Amino acid sequence: MSENQTQEKKNRAVLVGLDAFSLSREENATQESMEELADLLETAGGECVGMVTQSKDSPDSRTFIGQGKVAEVKELVRAMDADMVIFDNALSPSQQRVLSEETGVSVLDRSALILDIFAQRARTREGRLQVELAQYKYLLPRLIGMWKHLERQEGAIGTRGPGETQLESDRRHIGRKIAKLEEELRQVRRVRATQRERRMKNEVPVVAIVGYTNAGKSTLLNKLTGAAIPANNRLFDTLDTTTRTLEISDTCTVLLSDTVGFIRKLPHHLVEAFKATLEELSYADVLLHVIDASNQDWREQAEVVDQLIHELGADQTPRIEVFNKCDLWTGEIRPHGENIVSISARTGEGLPQLLAAIGKVLDTGTRRVTIHLPYDRGGMLEQLYREAKVEQVEYGQTIDVVAVCAPRLIGQLGPLVEGWKPHREPWEE
Repeated sequence: MSENQTQEKKNRAVLVGLDAFSLSREENATQESMEELADLLETAGGECVGMVTQSKDSPDSRTFIGQGKVAEVKELVRAMDADMVIFDNALSPSQQRVLSEETGVSVLDRSALILDIFAQRARTREGRLQVELAQYKYLLPRLIGMWKHLERQEGAIGTRGPGETQLESDRRHIGRKIAKLEEELRQVRRVRATQRERRMKNEVPVVAIVGYTNAGKSTLLNKLTGAAIPANNRLFDTLDTTTRTLEISDTCTVLLSDTVGFIRKLPHHLVEAFKATLEELSYADVLLHVIDASNQDWREQAEVVDQLIHELGADQTPRIEVFNKCDLWTGEIRPHGENIVSISARTGEGLPQLLAAIGKVLDTGTRRVTIHLPYDRGGMLEQLYREAKVEQVEYGQTIDVVAVCAPRLIGQLGPLVEGWKPHREPWEE
């Protein structure tokens, strides 16, 4: 048997999109979204064999794209030997059922495709819980379609009761599964909250990497911290959150966290399911918004990320816009300005400037000092371990401590700090 024959057969799909606006800008946006849908299909392991777009003022309540366009899609499915149709828009359960009957093949929408990719990518227990919850919430309103063979016989002797019983049984079963998964994710959130409190107590700043999928977030984390996260050129390659320690400067160490990538039309129930992970954004001290500078649609992608950051309540968090892949930048002038850095995570170009920008945002006057504690004040050593980063302790005529301290603590220690000078107001000069 040849190698090609042993490979799993790819699903052949016709992609369908609805442009509900006549403005040329929106038409371009529809085309870009359709191309992204084709990339999603490839990521899921499928193959696009045709595209159909429909321009209507509003979706058709029964078939979404209108009966005439459905006939066109059906003919394309037959001609290209496709085994599924995928819509770029969200379909109602009834529309999905009607379209499947009309075309004679499986019909999915963008949400179902993204869920399938997430199911493939989840590796940790938390990631799998979140994906499973989103899948069940997507499935619940569509259960009725699975029992259409019994619906057609509704009222027939011997069929009505069992059909309804099975449907209600499945609904109750899925309802119990959803409740169980939500409780398990609440436990995950409680554990995260405990970890977060510990970090805040230890005053370890958190820097969260956010961005559109495939913008280079994992590559950046790998380059900065030496983490070995898979970083391939495909959508949603990394799903589970990874956190690593990063030394910004000799006085500043942070926790750097990667997050799941964002995308246009990200299913709402998926955002809800991933709240346990994404809520970290609202507790971060700094957000690194990674933007793919080589993508001509980077402005639209950045807007999608900005909107989701807003929905997650993190729009007040200090943010640095990181224009990645600038080695592929085709414009004359690279993006620049306050809290804007151009880098190439692949080559390392611009990373020192990025670290400096993070340090500048986090700068609270913290500095390394030498403290000479008299032995009768040795009890203060415990306070230093609790409130500062103690690097060295030597016992001589005094207890000599080298530590990284915040200005407030330095002020409390006063003359015990080597080189300390009392603050003088201008009129005292």
